[in-house]
Amino acid sequence: MKDLKLQILYAVFIGLLVGVNLLGGKITTLFGISVSVGIFIAPLLFLITDIVEEVHGRKTVNFFIVGGSIALFLVLLYTLFFVNLPPNERYLYNEEYKIIFGSSIRMIIASIISFLISQTHDAFSFSYLKKKTNGKALWLRNNVSTIISQFIDTSIFMMIAFYNLTPKFTLSFIIELIIPYYLFKVLFAFLDTPFVYLGVKWLKNKKIKLNK
Repeated sequence: MKDLKLQILYAVFIGLLVGVNLLGGKITTLFGISVSVGIFIAPLLFLITDIVEEVHGRKTVNFFIVGGSIALFLVLLYTLFFVNLPPNERYLYNEEYKIIFGSSIRMIIASIISFLISQTHDAFSFSYLKKKTNGKALWLRNNVSTIISQFIDTSIFMMIAFYNLTPKFTLSFIIELIIPYYLFKVLFAFLDTPFVYLGVKWLKNKKIKLNK
């Protein structure tokens, strides 16, 4: 991967992927609806892979997916290790640390599974639609592939991360959480369409090669 622009996107992708898992546990309110703060990051992951696939193809996107999965798995291992590592007597916030990062463990596991399935589907459907449209209508394959993949991602993640977490998290309650959260993702998918075109133009224009 000698293209510097591609390396920049790869670094941003990995950073955002790790960030959404470590920071996404906080719940905020948008227009009266409770959503994870991860809503501001998750759509960008699909935006990046769509830009990369449009310019460099599915094989390069698969590289992003594999790299992201490895990064998440390493974060999971380190989180398990650090949460259970005995604290120094001078460290006074071990219980708070365990509450914050201990709750991330199940979310990271859920994220790894949902990430692999949804991103693989996104890459496949984007490639399929590109062939069917003869490389035209970028807006169509970007939105269709992302909207379906986001539903897969949201549903799988919510079920694994929260089902039966407490008696409150029944199947019907999780579905109530999925619907508004997913609709926000759909809205973000439509809003990021111009950025897909800008990203593709930027990535295609004057590729920067790194010296060996």
